[in-house]
Amino acid sequence: MVSTLPLTGRVALVTGGTRNIGRAVALALAASGAQVAINSRREDDDSRATLDMIRQAGGQALHVVADVAQESEVERMVNTTARTFGGVDILVHCAGIRRVNGLLDISLAEWRDVMATNLDAAFLCSKAVVPHMRPGVGRLVYISGISAFRGAPQRAHVVTSKAALVGLARALATELAPRHITVNCIAPGPIDTIRGTDAGVIPQHPQGTTTPLGRLGQPSEISAMVNLLASDAGAFTTGQVLHINGGMHLGT
Repeated sequence: MVSTLPLTGRVALVTGGTRNIGRAVALALAASGAQVAINSRREDDDSRATLDMIRQAGGQALHVVADVAQESEVERMVNTTARTFGGVDILVHCAGIRRVNGLLDISLAEWRDVMATNLDAAFLCSKAVVPHMRPGVGRLVYISGISAFRGAPQRAHVVTSKAALVGLARALATELAPRHITVNCIAPGPIDTIRGTDAGVIPQHPQGTTTPLGRLGQPSEISAMVNLLASDAGAFTTGQVLHINGGMHLGT
């Protein structure tokens, strides 16, 4: 029987794809029929668990260790994915680091470390995957964040990097439109994930609830939107920011 899954025959690469939102994205893409390469800086229990989840559900997956802030490692990661699965059609940049520090305490090294993983990596990965993408099915999706639009104290580097992803998406959406490759951002609000101690606490809504809807979002609610953008249903959507944040951002 011929599969009717919407992403059958497509290959996805998910940076930061071994835990939290990245894991949910990888699982959702695989469940929709895509062959999925997940990336992290090291092999660990999270990467092994994510691979097992995908494979036990009948999907095809590969884990590629790479520091996505390093151009040579990005090129190796993309080439490994393309050799294994025959190409790369979908890039989802979920990799990111969060730091909490006031302006006067942020060192240039810390600033550059955040920019390298959150922003430079999106540029490097996009540059590496676009030559492999087929017209009409190529998709770039960057995970930005609500802080890019509302700001956040003690996170100037993180907020700036997330806002810059929006600019990158809009620029590339225009540049890559003749190739029929779409480029979009998703801006999550507070999501129920496991956060490192250096990521800080989730900010509270002024009225005392986490969001106007009164709850945290789920990683699966982000991955559902990624799936939509990656499918044929997302072919006419490009250069956009999709806000999934329970009503925290109601601006135009």
